[in-house]
Amino acid sequence: MKIGIFDSGLGGLIILQEIIKQLPQYDYVYLGDNARTPYGNRSQEVIYDFTRQAVDFLFKKDCQLIIIACNTASAEALRKIQQQWLPKNYPDRRVLGVIRPVVEKAVEVSGGKIGVIGTKATINSQAYIKEIAKLKSEIEVIQQATPLLVPLVEEGWQKSAINRKILRKYLRPLKLSKIDTLILGCTHYPILYKPIQSIVGKRIKVLHSGQIVAESLADYLVRHPEIEEKLDKKINYKFFVTDWSEHYQKLGQTWFGKDIKFEKVELR
Repeated sequence: MKIGIFDSGLGGLIILQEIIKQLPQYDYVYLGDNARTPYGNRSQEVIYDFTRQAVDFLFKKDCQLIIIACNTASAEALRKIQQQWLPKNYPDRRVLGVIRPVVEKAVEVSGGKIGVIGTKATINSQAYIKEIAKLKSEIEVIQQATPLLVPLVEEGWQKSAINRKILRKYLRPLKLSKIDTLILGCTHYPILYKPIQSIVGKRIKVLHSGQIVAESLADYLVRHPEIEEKLDKKINYKFFVTDWSEHYQKLGQTWFGKDIKFEKVELR
Protein backbone atom coordinates (compact mmCIF):
# COMPACT_ATOMS: atom_id res chain seq x y z
CA MET A 1 0.00 0.00 0.00
CA LYS A 2 0.99 3.60 -0.55
CA ILE A 3 1.21 7.01 1.10
CA GLY A 4 -1.09 9.59 -0.45
CA ILE A 5 -0.46 13.34 -0.53
CA PHE A 6 -3.37 15.64 -1.32
CA ASP A 7 -3.36 19.39 -1.98
CA SER A 8 -5.86 21.79 -3.48
CA GLY A 9 -3.20 22.69 -6.06
CA LEU A 10 0.43 21.94 -6.79
CA GLY A 11 1.98 23.44 -3.66
CA GLY A 12 1.80 20.05 -1.95
CA LEU A 13 4.57 18.88 -4.28
CA ILE A 14 6.94 20.82 -2.03
CA ILE A 15 5.66 18.83 0.97
CA LEU A 16 6.06 15.58 -0.99
CA GLN A 17 9.60 16.55 -2.04
CA GLU A 18 10.61 17.01 1.61
CA ILE A 19 8.90 13.76 2.64
CA ILE A 20 10.76 11.81 -0.08
CA LYS A 21 14.07 13.32 1.10
CA GLN A 22 13.50 11.84 4.55
CA LEU A 23 11.52 8.72 3.57
CA PRO A 24 12.58 7.76 0.04
CA GLN A 25 11.82 4.06 0.41
CA TYR A 26 8.02 4.20 0.16
CA ASP A 27 5.51 4.40 -2.70
CA TYR A 28 3.67 7.72 -3.05
CA VAL A 29 0.57 8.95 -4.86
CA TYR A 30 0.08 12.70 -5.29
CA LEU A 31 -3.24 14.38 -6.08
CA GLY A 32 -3.57 18.08 -6.85
CA ASP A 33 -7.07 19.47 -7.31
CA ASN A 34 -5.76 22.36 -9.39
CA ALA A 35 -8.96 22.64 -11.45
CA ARG A 36 -10.72 23.95 -8.33
CA THR A 37 -7.88 25.78 -6.57
CA PRO A 38 -7.81 27.88 -4.45
CA TYR A 39 -10.01 26.42 -1.73
CA GLY A 40 -9.42 29.39 0.57
CA ASN A 41 -12.38 31.50 -0.53
CA ARG A 42 -14.94 28.67 -0.55
CA SER A 43 -17.51 27.64 2.08
CA GLN A 44 -16.73 25.02 4.71
CA GLU A 45 -19.30 22.67 3.17
CA VAL A 46 -17.71 22.85 -0.28
CA ILE A 47 -14.19 22.46 1.13
CA TYR A 48 -15.32 19.33 2.98
CA ASP A 49 -16.97 17.85 -0.13
CA PHE A 50 -13.87 18.49 -2.27
CA THR A 51 -11.57 17.03 0.39
CA ARG A 52 -13.74 13.94 0.88
CA GLN A 53 -13.71 13.30 -2.89
CA ALA A 54 -9.92 13.60 -2.96
CA VAL A 55 -9.38 11.31 0.03
CA ASP A 56 -11.76 8.72 -1.43
CA PHE A 57 -9.86 8.85 -4.75
CA LEU A 58 -6.52 8.23 -3.03
CA PHE A 59 -7.85 5.35 -0.95
CA LYS A 60 -9.11 3.74 -4.15
CA LYS A 61 -5.54 4.11 -5.47
CA ASP A 62 -4.44 1.76 -2.64
CA CYS A 63 -3.25 4.35 -0.13
CA GLN A 64 -3.03 3.24 3.49
CA LEU A 65 -2.21 6.66 4.85
CA ILE A 66 -3.03 10.12 3.45
CA ILE A 67 -1.47 13.47 4.30
CA ILE A 68 -3.81 16.38 3.62
CA ALA A 69 -1.10 18.85 2.69
CA CYS A 70 -3.63 21.66 2.14
CA ASN A 71 -3.92 23.91 5.20
CA THR A 72 -7.43 25.03 4.24
CA ALA A 73 -8.63 21.43 3.94
CA SER A 74 -6.83 20.50 7.17
CA ALA A 75 -8.56 23.37 8.97
CA GLU A 76 -12.05 22.94 7.54
CA ALA A 77 -12.43 19.23 6.71
CA LEU A 78 -9.88 17.02 8.48
CA ARG A 79 -11.67 16.58 11.81
CA LYS A 80 -15.00 15.64 10.19
CA ILE A 81 -13.27 13.19 7.87
CA GLN A 82 -11.37 11.58 10.75
CA GLN A 83 -14.30 11.39 13.16
CA GLN A 84 -17.31 10.75 10.90
CA TRP A 85 -16.44 9.70 7.35
CA LEU A 86 -13.37 7.51 7.90
CA PRO A 87 -14.87 5.11 10.51
CA LYS A 88 -17.82 4.37 8.21
CA ASN A 89 -15.87 3.98 4.97
CA TYR A 90 -12.20 3.08 5.63
CA PRO A 91 -11.87 2.25 9.35
CA ASP A 92 -8.46 0.61 8.93
CA ARG A 93 -6.84 3.60 7.18
CA ARG A 94 -5.56 6.96 8.37
CA VAL A 95 -5.76 10.62 7.31
CA LEU A 96 -3.39 13.21 8.80
CA GLY A 97 -3.15 16.99 8.42
CA VAL A 98 -0.37 19.56 8.40
CA ILE A 99 -1.51 22.04 11.04
CA ARG A 100 -0.72 20.11 14.24
CA PRO A 101 2.95 19.28 13.50
CA VAL A 102 3.68 22.87 12.42
CA VAL A 103 2.00 24.22 15.56
CA GLU A 104 4.07 21.92 17.76
CA LYS A 105 7.26 23.21 16.17
CA ALA A 106 6.15 26.85 16.41
CA VAL A 107 5.35 26.54 20.11
CA GLU A 108 8.73 24.87 20.68
CA VAL A 109 10.77 27.68 19.09
CA SER A 110 8.65 30.77 19.83
CA GLY A 111 9.42 33.27 22.54
CA GLY A 112 5.74 34.08 22.97
CA LYS A 113 4.39 35.78 19.85
CA ILE A 114 3.56 33.78 16.71
CA GLY A 115 2.38 35.14 13.37
CA VAL A 116 0.29 33.12 10.90
CA ILE A 117 -0.37 33.83 7.23
CA GLY A 118 -2.86 31.75 5.25
CA THR A 119 -5.93 31.72 3.04
CA LYS A 120 -9.12 33.42 4.23
CA ALA A 121 -10.67 30.05 5.12
CA THR A 122 -7.66 28.94 7.16
CA ILE A 123 -7.47 32.26 9.02
CA ASN A 124 -11.23 32.46 9.62
CA SER A 125 -11.28 28.91 10.98
CA GLN A 126 -8.87 30.00 13.73
CA ALA A 127 -7.41 26.50 13.53
CA TYR A 128 -3.89 27.69 14.32
CA ILE A 129 -5.07 29.82 17.24
CA LYS A 130 -7.00 26.87 18.72
CA GLU A 131 -4.14 24.39 18.29
CA ILE A 132 -1.55 26.77 19.72
CA ALA A 133 -3.81 27.50 22.72
CA LYS A 134 -4.08 23.76 23.46
CA LEU A 135 -0.31 23.52 23.79
CA LYS A 136 0.55 26.91 25.31
CA SER A 137 -2.34 29.26 26.01
CA GLU A 138 -0.15 32.22 26.98
CA ILE A 139 1.30 32.55 23.45
CA GLU A 140 -0.10 35.49 21.50
CA VAL A 141 -1.11 34.72 17.90
CA ILE A 142 -1.39 37.38 15.22
CA GLN A 143 -3.04 36.26 11.98
CA GLN A 144 -3.04 37.75 8.50
CA ALA A 145 -5.13 36.49 5.57
CA THR A 146 -3.06 36.54 2.36
CA PRO A 147 -5.51 35.45 -0.39
CA LEU A 148 -3.53 36.79 -3.34
CA LEU A 149 -0.47 34.61 -2.75
CA VAL A 150 -1.84 31.26 -4.00
CA PRO A 151 -2.95 32.55 -7.44
CA LEU A 152 0.33 34.46 -7.82
CA VAL A 153 2.35 31.34 -7.05
CA GLU A 154 0.16 29.16 -9.29
CA GLU A 155 0.84 31.62 -12.13
CA GLY A 156 4.58 31.35 -11.51
CA TRP A 157 4.91 35.01 -10.49
CA GLN A 158 6.76 34.38 -7.23
CA LYS A 159 9.83 36.32 -8.43
CA SER A 160 7.91 39.29 -9.81
CA ALA A 161 8.07 42.83 -8.41
CA ILE A 162 4.31 42.85 -7.79
CA ASN A 163 4.59 39.71 -5.68
CA ARG A 164 7.23 41.31 -3.48
CA LYS A 165 5.11 44.45 -3.14
CA ILE A 166 2.09 42.40 -2.06
CA LEU A 167 4.22 40.40 0.40
CA ARG A 168 5.47 43.62 2.04
CA LYS A 169 1.89 44.84 2.47
CA TYR A 170 0.72 41.53 3.96
CA LEU A 171 3.72 41.11 6.27
CA ARG A 172 3.90 44.69 7.57
CA PRO A 173 1.25 44.27 10.33
CA LEU A 174 3.01 41.13 11.57
CA LYS A 175 6.36 42.91 11.72
CA LEU A 176 4.79 45.85 13.57
CA SER A 177 3.29 43.38 16.06
CA LYS A 178 6.84 42.18 16.79
CA ILE A 179 6.24 38.47 16.21
CA ASP A 180 9.24 36.21 16.76
CA THR A 181 8.00 33.21 14.71
CA LEU A 182 6.05 33.03 11.46
CA ILE A 183 3.95 30.09 10.33
CA LEU A 184 3.44 29.76 6.57
CA GLY A 185 -0.11 28.43 6.76
CA CYS A 186 -0.41 27.23 3.17
CA THR A 187 1.53 24.61 1.20
CA HIS A 188 2.20 27.13 -1.57
CA TYR A 189 4.00 29.55 0.71
CA PRO A 190 7.33 27.69 1.13
CA ILE A 191 7.91 28.65 -2.52
CA LEU A 192 8.04 32.21 -1.18
CA TYR A 193 10.25 31.27 1.78
CA LYS A 194 13.29 33.33 0.72
CA PRO A 195 11.48 36.62 -0.08
CA ILE A 196 9.35 36.25 3.06
CA GLN A 197 12.44 35.69 5.25
CA SER A 198 14.14 38.63 3.56
CA ILE A 199 11.19 40.95 4.21
CA VAL A 200 10.55 39.99 7.85
CA GLY A 201 14.26 39.90 8.73
CA LYS A 202 16.51 37.42 10.50
CA ARG A 203 15.02 38.14 13.93
CA ILE A 204 11.83 36.32 12.96
CA LYS A 205 11.97 32.54 12.56
CA VAL A 206 10.08 31.51 9.41
CA LEU A 207 9.04 27.86 9.65
CA HIS A 208 9.33 25.59 6.59
CA SER A 209 6.22 23.40 6.76
CA GLY A 210 7.57 20.79 4.32
CA GLN A 211 10.49 19.83 6.53
CA ILE A 212 8.32 19.82 9.65
CA VAL A 213 5.60 17.62 8.12
CA ALA A 214 8.22 15.18 6.79
CA GLU A 215 9.79 14.85 10.25
CA SER A 216 6.35 14.36 11.79
CA LEU A 217 5.43 11.62 9.30
CA ALA A 218 8.70 9.80 9.96
CA ASP A 219 7.98 9.90 13.69
CA TYR A 220 4.38 8.74 13.13
CA LEU A 221 5.51 5.66 11.19
CA VAL A 222 7.96 4.76 13.95
CA ARG A 223 5.16 5.01 16.53
CA HIS A 224 2.73 3.03 14.35
CA PRO A 225 4.58 -0.04 13.03
CA GLU A 226 1.23 -1.71 12.26
CA ILE A 227 0.75 0.92 9.53
CA GLU A 228 4.37 1.11 8.42
CA GLU A 229 4.58 -2.64 7.75
CA LYS A 230 1.68 -2.40 5.28
CA LEU A 231 3.46 0.16 3.09
CA ASP A 232 5.06 -0.85 -0.21
CA LYS A 233 8.75 -0.08 -0.60
CA LYS A 234 9.19 -0.14 -4.38
CA ILE A 235 10.02 3.59 -4.70
CA ASN A 236 7.15 4.10 -7.11
CA TYR A 237 5.59 7.57 -7.51
CA LYS A 238 2.38 8.59 -9.30
CA PHE A 239 1.03 12.09 -9.87
CA PHE A 240 -2.59 13.03 -10.55
CA VAL A 241 -4.18 16.43 -11.23
CA THR A 242 -7.72 17.55 -12.00
CA ASP A 243 -6.56 19.92 -14.75
CA TRP A 244 -3.64 19.53 -17.14
CA SER A 245 -1.80 22.04 -19.29
CA GLU A 246 1.78 22.68 -20.34
CA HIS A 247 1.86 25.47 -17.76
CA TYR A 248 0.91 23.13 -14.91
CA GLN A 249 3.33 20.47 -16.18
CA LYS A 250 6.26 22.90 -16.14
CA LEU A 251 5.21 24.39 -12.82
CA GLY A 252 4.94 20.95 -11.21
CA GLN A 253 8.36 19.86 -12.45
CA THR A 254 9.92 23.11 -11.23
CA TRP A 255 8.44 22.79 -7.75
CA PHE A 256 9.09 19.08 -7.38
CA GLY A 257 12.60 19.43 -8.79
CA LYS A 258 12.41 16.38 -11.07
CA ASP A 259 10.70 15.28 -14.27
CA ILE A 260 7.22 14.05 -13.45
CA LYS A 261 4.24 13.00 -15.53
CA PHE A 262 0.80 14.18 -14.50
CA GLU A 263 -2.30 12.14 -15.24
CA LYS A 264 -5.56 14.08 -15.42
CA VAL A 265 -8.48 12.71 -13.39
CA GLU A 266 -11.97 13.83 -12.41
CA LEU A 267 -13.12 13.91 -8.81
CA ARG A 268 -16.74 13.25 -7.88
